[in-house]
Amino acid sequence: MGVERIYVVGHRNPDSDSICSAIGYAQLRRMQGLTQVMAARAGNINRQTEFALEYFGVPQPELLTDVVPRVGDLVRRPAVTIAENAPLAWAVDLFHRHDIGLLPVLDAMGAPLGLLLLKEVAKRFLVAGQNEGLRQVRTTVDGLIKALQAQVLHAVQAANVENLDLYVGAMEFASFRERLKGTDCRRLLVLTGDRREIQEYAIRLGARILVVTGGKPVAEELLAEARDKGVTVLGTAFDTATATWLARLSTPVSELLEPEWASVGINEPLDELRFKLLESGLPGVVVLDEDGRVEAVGTKSTLLAPCPIRLILVDHNELSQSVPGAERVEVLEVVDHHRLGNFHTDLPIRFINQPVGSTCTIVASLYQQAGLVPDRPIAGLLLSGLLSDTVILKSPTTTDLDRELAVWLAELAGVDAMELGEKLFAAGSVLSAYATSEELILADFKEYRIGNRLFGIGQVEVVNFVEFDARKEDIAHSLKSLVEARGIDLGALLVTDIVRETSLLLVAGARELTRRIGFPMQENNLFELKGVLSRKKQLLPHLLRAFKE
Repeated sequence: MGVERIYVVGHRNPDSDSICSAIGYAQLRRMQGLTQVMAARAGNINRQTEFALEYFGVPQPELLTDVVPRVGDLVRRPAVTIAENAPLAWAVDLFHRHDIGLLPVLDAMGAPLGLLLLKEVAKRFLVAGQNEGLRQVRTTVDGLIKALQAQVLHAVQAANVENLDLYVGAMEFASFRERLKGTDCRRLLVLTGDRREIQEYAIRLGARILVVTGGKPVAEELLAEARDKGVTVLGTAFDTATATWLARLSTPVSELLEPEWASVGINEPLDELRFKLLESGLPGVVVLDEDGRVEAVGTKSTLLAPCPIRLILVDHNELSQSVPGAERVEVLEVVDHHRLGNFHTDLPIRFINQPVGSTCTIVASLYQQAGLVPDRPIAGLLLSGLLSDTVILKSPTTTDLDRELAVWLAELAGVDAMELGEKLFAAGSVLSAYATSEELILADFKEYRIGNRLFGIGQVEVVNFVEFDARKEDIAHSLKSLVEARGIDLGALLVTDIVRETSLLLVAGARELTRRIGFPMQENNLFELKGVLSRKKQLLPHLLRAFKE
């Protein structure tokens, strides 16, 4: 199975609070003993976050494009396989030792040829039948040598696959001779112990193979006659009963493999394995790596195995905002400061949701509650996320706890909080940092649903509206295209001037929703929102009420 991983991840189109709280909380949980936890991100970081990471010397967290369970996350590796010329005795041993019911059969180059099913092997060799049927053995000399761990005294055409008739020389010679009357000598496979008469008779008949059991020697004159007659002679340390059973299991596995088989890639979604199992009707599907080599076997039990990928969500609690596939894996914890969405779990989880200005504030408080102190880089990042989400403590979402922890984190990071805040917004406010207007809109874009209506709001902070005014028409065009491409009812971009502490709201989409916005319209599809800094606490609740009505 895949290595167990617990990702601490924020929402898609992550802002500084999302990224910084993920890094800070992952570090806290590692300090508390959860060693397999790591920070991740569900999208590209913005310029402001990039500045914070560079300023405090912290690398960007791993990008998760999705957490959809993959075949490789759940299958057991390495694969237990068997070569096409191996005897069934080896396969039976592998079935038993690994507690499995099928084996991929490989050719000489290691490529898969088919599947060997334990059920089919059992049908052929363990179900009682007529004596003549049980007597027949399809094998090779090489297969017998491998199965019996035999000493080769003389061998002829060792690789040929042949249909042989097995006879055991365990009775009196006269009875044994009578039993062999009318047989095809070139099909005879005779097993016997140190019975000279039977050994000599089998060789003189020209039997195909003579196996001498119990580790007993064969007289040199008999071996010389066997060479003259082309009789293969093998010696084995197994007793006659064991050797007889193993001889019947000396058939090369290639003779019993299931040639119709299905495969799936190691990196394909688990649903593809489910589909292949249903489609093929076989108990297993061969799992291949990128080069076509066998990595594992996927079975129905694979589908029931626990996924090694688990999540801790920060700065959001709605799966629609989370990394794709989040609904398919276990969510262990949530640390957030937003409204409650439609999130639910099968088991109780740790869910922390507080009405403070940033998720980084909550994470910093959890350090204090645990009696732990973040190092300078982590303290600096937590302070950066706090200052970003509270607009340098000016946002109406700011609480006394935000202000208190900002002082504590600034001391630990060795910085002036106000100066750091100004640097953060200076780095993130330059609209030209975004190559396209679509990137600008999506840099911090969140979607919300009310009833059957879906709308999305992006936000960007600036130090004045001059640059926005110059790009306004192009941004409006991109916003309209985004609404059409995503099939949402309304799209909006909240442009916040952190100096004047006011915002502009550019919208595109359904007219019946636009008319309900309720703020003064500065021009077509552009509204003035005086005193509005927070999308979460000021704009979103207003829109939810207006659209619901």
